[in-house]
Amino acid sequence: MSLAETIKHEARSLGFTAVGIATVSPQAADDRLLRRLQEWLRRGFHGTMGWMARDPARRADPRIVLDGCRSIIVVGVNYDTGHRATEGRGYGRVARYAWGKDYHRILGERLALLEAKLREWAPGVVTRSYVDTGPIMEKAWAQKAGLGWIGKHSNLVSAEHGSWLVLGEILTTLDLPPDAPATDLCGSCSLCIRACPTYAIAEPYVVDATRCISYLTIEFRGGRDEIDADLAGRMGNHIFGCDDCLDVCPFNLRAEPTKDTAFHPLNTALAPRLDDLLDLDEATFAERFRHSPVRRATLTGLRRNVAIAQENE
Repeated sequence: MSLAETIKHEARSLGFTAVGIATVSPQAADDRLLRRLQEWLRRGFHGTMGWMARDPARRADPRIVLDGCRSIIVVGVNYDTGHRATEGRGYGRVARYAWGKDYHRILGERLALLEAKLREWAPGVVTRSYVDTGPIMEKAWAQKAGLGWIGKHSNLVSAEHGSWLVLGEILTTLDLPPDAPATDLCGSCSLCIRACPTYAIAEPYVVDATRCISYLTIEFRGGRDEIDADLAGRMGNHIFGCDDCLDVCPFNLRAEPTKDTAFHPLNTALAPRLDDLLDLDEATFAERFRHSPVRRATLTGLRRNVAIAQENE
């Protein structure tokens, strides 16, 4: 096998559902990525996420992140276990990716093993890996690497795995043959746009984070009084993230549930009772969600989200 084929084989053996390679041009940056990011920032769609506005040129050009970067190995893991959240009065909704253990750690550990193999196979190679933590426009690179395309809800869609892939990437100085970029298959479908309860999809492929339930329940640190009453009323019982635009994607109909036990749902996220969450103190919150992405909301943010969900019952 070629080195690229060996890398992909090893990635799959480590538990990655999908893997592809994109080329980073050694001559010039992709200005389209930078222009798209700058326009999104100009419209204020990043809200209070100030880190998104810091040095956008670096975020759009992997060569600034890793000197001599020639390729990006993009990986994805299917996190949909086929379970369904407990519905009904008194329960909160948590986004599907956060039902199990924190994907940052799961993918990060596997990427570290893959990086070690790269150094073994190609001595002197330089690598840097990220799982939704670095200045990388990962969905754009995932599309370039053939894992899927960016849908009208701005998330990655895979023809094989639907909307349920979490992503990671390895930047490397290796010059590897690229995979063919994925083709946008959304066509005239607008189900995701119509499904968004807060009208956060400002236009196809552009999301106004300041209206997005995922942003409001996770990234936004303001208090209840800083969320518009109409917007809060549209948040329903979502207390951490939102899958509404993903749930309706037709490509999910052909997707098979994952067999990866790392994403097996925890009861604390699959069926969280609102009253129970309001009773948490800092120590109990830290213990209950120590392996969960829900920690990112902080106890203060989670209590705010629960209060809004109770208002909407």
